[in-house]
Amino acid sequence: MSVVESLKIDRILAVDDTPDNLILVETILESEGFEMDLVADGLSALQQITESPPDLILLDVMMPGIDGYEVTRRIRSNTQLPYIPILLITAFTESSVVEGLDAGADDFIRKPFDTDELLARVRSLLRLKHSLDEQQKMARQREDFVSRMTHDLRTPLVASDRMLNLFQQEIFCKISPEMKQAIAVMIRSNHNLTQMVNNLLEVYRIEAGKKTLNSEICNLPEMLTEVVEELNPIANDKGLTLKVDTSGLENLSEKKEGVVTGDRLELRRVFSNLIGNAIKFTDTGGIETRIFESAQNNDQNLVTIEIEDTGYGIAAEDQATIFERFRQGRNKRAGSGLGLHLSRLIVEAHGGAIEVFSEVGKGSVFTLRLPKQSQLSN
Repeated sequence: MSVVESLKIDRILAVDDTPDNLILVETILESEGFEMDLVADGLSALQQITESPPDLILLDVMMPGIDGYEVTRRIRSNTQLPYIPILLITAFTESSVVEGLDAGADDFIRKPFDTDELLARVRSLLRLKHSLDEQQKMARQREDFVSRMTHDLRTPLVASDRMLNLFQQEIFCKISPEMKQAIAVMIRSNHNLTQMVNNLLEVYRIEAGKKTLNSEICNLPEMLTEVVEELNPIANDKGLTLKVDTSGLENLSEKKEGVVTGDRLELRRVFSNLIGNAIKFTDTGGIETRIFESAQNNDQNLVTIEIEDTGYGIAAEDQATIFERFRQGRNKRAGSGLGLHLSRLIVEAHGGAIEVFSEVGKGSVFTLRLPKQSQLSN
């Protein structure tokens, strides 16, 4: 904590419709070095909190207009506000305390209150506030560091990739077959590392709210076919079949079967990642991608994509956490644990959902459901 932060005076907002109560609270807390703001009703309190959030709120329960419960609920529902501890002041029974805590208050004190008890509860809640603020600050600094680091790593990776390709093409000199093979391994490793860096950067962009998704018309059957064509050489090298089944769209009367609004590049990233993973973890058999349309109970039209492989499968205990950040599978070929997490973030930003069903030794099915008309969240 910096010297300036350590010298910061905590500002407390007291809300009560009785002037004598406000004067009493002000006298007690100002004598302890706190800065006080006084408000006589809930609506005025909400306006002041929005314009200048305090470090702590002392809130009377019973007030004209909107009571302390409703003020608490509105504060907690405002996602633009930082975390502000709320200490309810009540003269009523245990049931009113329960209602206040359920509404989002952090603590309570009953009237008439003891001065030492009031000060102890205020200090406790302010310690909680300072601790959470410091954690959030450290998290922002960490995310900023990772974002800058991954961005800076891309430049030397791209440069090394270009240089390795020039060596492989024998631009500088003739090289032996053994050297070409070694360089090919280096190129693949470099590509894997570049993909990991790109995934990490995209994850932090999305989680920090710095990622802007473009809304455009996306023909998913065409997109899936393109991805499969690009990845087919890798599948062929392993002796795997790779195909797209669009028969689920053939009976539809509309001409826009499998078409959604979304970010084409990001959806393509999801498909490349899932199909690429299926190839990576499958040694025999193949991968089939199916696409069809359906309707939910609310009549929202969905496009469903299923990617099924005949690979190793995923243990049941791993399936519950497989989409979490840095959650690596138990397979020795498992990567950084970012690809599936990034895929989930992208799908959910499109208003969709992704899930997996798998049996060890029998393969996996990853299912994506995307609304045809999605409201992109950035």
